[in-house]
Amino acid sequence: MSDPVAPLYPILYEGLVRRALEEDLGRAGDLTSDACLPPDLQGEAKVVVRRAGRIAGLDAALAAFRILDPASETVAHRRDGEDAEAGAVIATVHGPARVLLSAERTALNLLGRLCGIATVTRDLAAVVAPYGAQVVCTRKTTPGLRALEKYAVRCGGGGNHRFGLDDAVLIKDNHRALAGGLTPAVERARRHVGHLVKIEVEVDSLAQLREALDLGVDVVLLDNMSLDMLREAVRMAKGKAITEASGGIRPETAAAIAATGVDLLSVGWLTHSAAALDVALDI
Repeated sequence: MSDPVAPLYPILYEGLVRRALEEDLGRAGDLTSDACLPPDLQGEAKVVVRRAGRIAGLDAALAAFRILDPASETVAHRRDGEDAEAGAVIATVHGPARVLLSAERTALNLLGRLCGIATVTRDLAAVVAPYGAQVVCTRKTTPGLRALEKYAVRCGGGGNHRFGLDDAVLIKDNHRALAGGLTPAVERARRHVGHLVKIEVEVDSLAQLREALDLGVDVVLLDNMSLDMLREAVRMAKGKAITEASGGIRPETAAAIAATGVDLLSVGWLTHSAAALDVALDI
């Protein structure tokens, strides 16, 4: 298990869960459960992990039941950031049978998605850890789910890159082209932002890296560089800027990239392509 992850404030996910429930219940509610089950029938459901993985988003998932019926009782048996073996019961829910079934899909959609992200992050972080590198996610997130998906990365032992366009400067190739070059882009950014805002520059050659380092940027994003070029870039940037490798990083290539000495490995597929973990609700 990674270090304990600070839980999300409910205000960060309750609105999202409510909207997901509204999407599923539509204009007439759960026709099947309302027709088949008496309103006073109570039940117990167990949230079960069908495949081993890292837990993330359990509180958000359980909120679906409490939103439909605040009197529902939810008990988590595992914490976010813990690993669970296949078949493990990670939570129990007591409440009206209609509520258990009406909230089931929303709860499992969120939980499976976030556990999947946490699991692949855990596995990739373990690959690069021996080299002192850290895996970080990107802004390639599902619209509306960014806070939860980045939280899932933290549950997996990874770190977060920018949450949005407003918390750091990242000058990429298109910024350089439109601003007339790397130097004018950095100089304008430095005049525009406050002293607490870091400046990162994407570079894809050693010449660009040298220019960025001479400008005193905080972080350099080493984009799609070969292993030999990465090693030289790390040597050049040592003691001057944080180094971040990006582009085409996969589980089978991550160790070699981390071994070059880069500080960070930026990986977009953690959040945009991770397979959901198989979780289920057993009544």
